[in-house]
Amino acid sequence: MTNVPVVVGINRTQDGSIAVAVGESGMYSLQKERISRLKHHWGRLGDLPDRYLPEMPLLKEPVDLVVEGYSSDQEIENLEAYQEELRETLNLKEDTRIVLVSHHLTHLYSAFFPSPFQQAACLVIDAQGSRVRDFTERVDLPPGTPDDLLEVSSFYRCTRSRVECLAKQLWDGDWSRPVGLGCFYALLTRMLWPTGEGNEGKVMGLAPFGDPARLGLPDLDVRGHEVFIPQAWLQTFRRHDAYVYEPEGEGFSRAADLAAAGQRAFENALARLAAWLHARTRLDNLAFAGGTALNCSANGRLIRESPFREVFIPPSPHDGGTAVGCALYGLIDQLGQPSEFRWTNDFLGPDPDESEIGAAVQSLPDGLVAEQPEDLIAAMIDLLADGRVVGLHQGRSESGPRALGNRSIIGDPRRPEMQDYINFEVKGREWFRPLAPLVLAEHAERIFDVDRPAPFMQYAADVREEYRHQLPGITHVDGTARLQTVEPENTPFLHALLTRWYERTGSPVLINTSLNGPGDPLTETPEQSIDTLLKTNMHALAMPPYLIRKRLEPPVPGADWTRP
Repeated sequence: MTNVPVVVGINRTQDGSIAVAVGESGMYSLQKERISRLKHHWGRLGDLPDRYLPEMPLLKEPVDLVVEGYSSDQEIENLEAYQEELRETLNLKEDTRIVLVSHHLTHLYSAFFPSPFQQAACLVIDAQGSRVRDFTERVDLPPGTPDDLLEVSSFYRCTRSRVECLAKQLWDGDWSRPVGLGCFYALLTRMLWPTGEGNEGKVMGLAPFGDPARLGLPDLDVRGHEVFIPQAWLQTFRRHDAYVYEPEGEGFSRAADLAAAGQRAFENALARLAAWLHARTRLDNLAFAGGTALNCSANGRLIRESPFREVFIPPSPHDGGTAVGCALYGLIDQLGQPSEFRWTNDFLGPDPDESEIGAAVQSLPDGLVAEQPEDLIAAMIDLLADGRVVGLHQGRSESGPRALGNRSIIGDPRRPEMQDYINFEVKGREWFRPLAPLVLAEHAERIFDVDRPAPFMQYAADVREEYRHQLPGITHVDGTARLQTVEPENTPFLHALLTRWYERTGSPVLINTSLNGPGDPLTETPEQSIDTLLKTNMHALAMPPYLIRKRLEPPVPGADWTRP
């Protein structure tokens, strides 16, 4: 470690996270929620010594630079205490600096520099970022711009040697007069689910059940690079209890219609912003980040219809991924070091400790039993083919919110009951929520309307008509699916599992959803994954080389279980 720079990046805001860049290509990242078990857990004092240091041994190495990222919340007021904690906790070298980077710049560095592009237009959109006074990038703003305005969208032209901010939309932070796509979708989400954070994905899943025209709501007002929210929408948002989600009946229809209208307005506005940025840059490539880049339906349309030939969206485009952006900003901008880190996979969690897996298996609760099959993949396929739901815990965890094969729940998409079973009996969530498919990369274009890889589940595509009835477990009501293409280089175990499944069944597709129970974030440790098996109606957990099963098996979908 002494011969390569070590840069620590810390996201102090929503979805608190930490990253460690090691030399030109090494990268580790961990989100606070994986340790605390509280989804979207914000950064706070005490995170470094109490949460991150025990889980990431790399943090005990000598550190060359620390980069902190803040947003517009009040955490930046604790700056002095945070930096004192850094000095007390980390092994800082004598000349180690602690520097700050503003919020949208962290998103940019997490998206463009790990992308495959040498040059690209870059788009960052979220609800709110840093204040003007805290910008750490050069931005040409009109004279007299108030320094307490917030960034809500940023537009860039980037090369490997230069980042140029072309424009930003700013906002005064008054929620009685919101602006921007991020604010719009946040307000839309609150109308449907007034409590809790992180429900935007539910809105996206609900939208295809509604009629986007029924409520007569207009498109958003897009003027160049700025988005404004029409009065008709603002008046709707003031009707606080009118569209709260209900699982059935008229309440469901009202909620679905609002979600559909909002999703359509969001997609149309995003398309116009992309067109504006392309006209300004005339570049073929786009890198897109910020919380809005988690909208897979909009991303699919962006890929299909925008003037950009290639679109890169990192697997962790939300605030949780900004720790990686902080670390890369430090390495590239502050230390002047090249970065060869590319987001070819999202397995950035701490290196697994095999002894921890063994210890967890040795101390299994009474209701579970472990074995070491001679052929673990064959044993998994036997369970899946018989309708069982199997968790998979292996290797370094995913840094982003999507399970990509190392902390996953796997099932058979050919079974009509499987989606309901996983939603009700395992995930404990709304019945309309879609499940994502894994597909062998070489078969993806045959089954889905795609023309490029999709390794990070970042966009939705149509399931081809002839396969929709064959794959009801992953086909959403609008005929789409948020697919993950699987190849052997980055996901060898998953590729081997799918290959053997294809040989056994003739189908190169399996269900993949995140390994977690109701309301929980993705699991991180072996103990957490075992606990998820114990507390849900998942049937088994593969934790190579072990297969863990229940002594008293839950019902099997389609055989002795139907939707309640």
